[in-house]
Amino acid sequence: MSPDSTKVKSKVRSSLRKGAGALSWALAEGQTKRVVDTLGPKARNAFGARPVAVVTGATGGVGRATASRFAEAGFDVALLARGDAGLEGAVQDVEAAGGKALSLSVDVADFEEVARAADTIEESLGPIEVWVNDAMTTVFAPVGEIEPADFKRAVEVTFLGQVWGTMVALKKMKPRDHGTIVNVGSALAFIGIPLQAAYCSSKFACRGFFESTRAELLHEGSNVRLSMVHLPAVNTPQFDWSQTTMEHHPQPVPPIYEPEIPASFIVEAALDGRREKIVGVWNKLLVLASRAVPGLGNQYAAIGAWSTQLTSMPVEPDRQVNLRHPVDETKDHGSHGIFDEKAGGTLDPSFVESLPSTSSNFVKASAATWKEKVEVWKRRVGKAA
Repeated sequence: MSPDSTKVKSKVRSSLRKGAGALSWALAEGQTKRVVDTLGPKARNAFGARPVAVVTGATGGVGRATASRFAEAGFDVALLARGDAGLEGAVQDVEAAGGKALSLSVDVADFEEVARAADTIEESLGPIEVWVNDAMTTVFAPVGEIEPADFKRAVEVTFLGQVWGTMVALKKMKPRDHGTIVNVGSALAFIGIPLQAAYCSSKFACRGFFESTRAELLHEGSNVRLSMVHLPAVNTPQFDWSQTTMEHHPQPVPPIYEPEIPASFIVEAALDGRREKIVGVWNKLLVLASRAVPGLGNQYAAIGAWSTQLTSMPVEPDRQVNLRHPVDETKDHGSHGIFDEKAGGTLDPSFVESLPSTSSNFVKASAATWKEKVEVWKRRVGKAA
């Protein structure tokens, strides 16, 4: 291929990528406008002039974007996270969107800290109407390379942080028989993938906790609502600061979305009370396939989800990690990670170009799933004989 044709191809790809990104932003903005225009006024009429929303993990990624979306929808917002600079930046975002912000430095793995934060919020802003559990951390590595204490810490933040947040919110909401809790899940709450055992196991647990707790609320006839929004791959700072043992910089598995997309769905779920939302057509298809053909998700992840989570960039030797200490203590990292150029969702050229290999991997995974089932059947027949 000539240098000129390479340049043309690069320019076309760049233009398509920008178009996909712009469309993703337009979808997010349109989603938020619909929330504000249709559901926002209803929320204000039901809750009062300025209802209060609480967002954990509010200094980066989806949590940061969600806090801004709530402010746009007419809420005052309490921001729970650990990094001072990140909290300050999130406060500015909320205030710029028209809301009043209260920032609290909280480790969600500590129940008492979360409970004290809830008391402070109600004293400062008023009754909590919405509580969003979004905080997470992880160790990006094969299971055999993760220290037990590190795995435990990831589960304490990602799973137990959600449990503690839900418990604290329920203590405030159930006596009033009013309020909404939105727990943030993931497509990886349905399909486990390599290098993400700490995160996947936590999100699977979150989904089980959600199902049980929601059943209890229904049994009690409570008017407190519990929803869960399952995220796609999102361009957030977690890939810049998660702990990892890999040599190459981790990335979300394409298709990748900007955090404003799921943030808008989280706000909508909080206001319309839907039970569950899986964000992203591709993720819905993967979840459906894994449910229809048990074992297919495992085989597909084994074949195609290792290399797609790694970039060609080496991990910096002085990489900062947020497993135990905030990385945004002195520097605000905002809501986006470093993958803006790939975050056009299913329309992004990088994802579209990967579809042939993805289809090939799916065929291989289907064959491997069938082979596995046949081998199990043969062993059963041989044992019976």
